[in-house]
Amino acid sequence: MDFLVLFLLYTLVLLLVVVFICLCSDHIVDAVAQIFHNVVPSWLQHITQNAVHSHCQSRNITFVILHLVLEVAVFAEYSWEILGACLELEFHWFYLLLPYGLLTVNTGFFFFSCVTDPGTITKSNLQQCLQVYSYDEVVFRRNQFCPTCSLEKPARSKHCRVCNRCVQRFDHHCVWVNNCIGALNTRYFLPYLGTLMLMAAYLALLTAAFLLQVVVLSGLMLGSYQDADRQEWATAINFIVQQLFLTFPRIVLLLGFLLLLSLLVGGYTCFMLYLLLTNQTTNEWFKQRYVVRAAGTVGTQRHSTFKNEYSKGLLGNFMEVFKPNVYFKEKEM
Repeated sequence: MDFLVLFLLYTLVLLLVVVFICLCSDHIVDAVAQIFHNVVPSWLQHITQNAVHSHCQSRNITFVILHLVLEVAVFAEYSWEILGACLELEFHWFYLLLPYGLLTVNTGFFFFSCVTDPGTITKSNLQQCLQVYSYDEVVFRRNQFCPTCSLEKPARSKHCRVCNRCVQRFDHHCVWVNNCIGALNTRYFLPYLGTLMLMAAYLALLTAAFLLQVVVLSGLMLGSYQDADRQEWATAINFIVQQLFLTFPRIVLLLGFLLLLSLLVGGYTCFMLYLLLTNQTTNEWFKQRYVVRAAGTVGTQRHSTFKNEYSKGLLGNFMEVFKPNVYFKEKEM
């Protein structure tokens, strides 16, 4: 079995495992927890639970550091091997320096996503927050109180158990920026996602163009090879990929990583754009489906039950995210 087939099988199995874990995550977690409880000593359970809590249920910079390390590794490989080789192959300097511009813009939005208050609800600004959105009486009901903060819940808000605070227009908690995404920093998070997707896709395109140029100039596509029985064959795609991997292993692995990152971030960015254009949050999108399943509604009844009362049209939805109502923050200052 040749290298390309093995690589494709490995990738397919990896993707299937990821999908299986996503679909059956609750059952897997329960099974692992049960085995862990029965097998692992109690003192080790205590240490492990504290470690998991500190990394998954409280704010920490582990994933922020990992994010920065991955970016440094990608651009170090690009600068060390690909940039110089592309200059020798007479690629235009503008196209080669464009990734650094995207990195600068992306880093700026990443920073603001990390440090900007997402819209924390406090006793001093609660009354102003209650006036921003009306209650739809389906997903968000009146006179609901947060048991942790002991505050009335404004419509579209949620208590984040990781940050231990209630957030206005709560979307989700993002471990990559170590912050909640809410009313005041979604305008930074969306451009961060978009520039990250563009940066990964563009670097993948440059890397693929470099490898393709190497193949063309080396004449690999015009050559032939002999198998173990000394039978001569015309060069096939699997042989070319194998030769490229043997010659440029880090670049080929980088290309695979960038392609996977482009697909994952691209899919998530499209989902976030859909939420932007329809004036929904991730929290609301999941809550609506939970209420639908609980109520057992189907067909046209489902759509009539969840008519989006917060949508203001495409322009209005866009302005609400990128020019949010921040008067409740100004009142607090």
